[in-house]
Amino acid sequence: MTTRTPETESLLTPAEVAAMFRVDPKTVTRWAKAGKLSSIRTLGGHRRYRESEVRALLAGVLPEQRGGAESR
Repeated sequence: MTTRTPETESLLTPAEVAAMFRVDPKTVTRWAKAGKLSSIRTLGGHRRYRESEVRALLAGVLPEQRGGAESR
């Protein structure tokens, strides 16, 4: 098994992630804001998601909360 470095890891758009979970892309954005899924911002300000993290979440492996949701 090869390990991808952060520079070469595949990134997914909100629409691609939404299609995998069968939800609206806005739901994916809310998950990122709530800390359920980490996102990377492009130079244009668009969100991208690491494919490995999305697939782990889809498989039921829940990452630890990344903050933000506890204060609400």
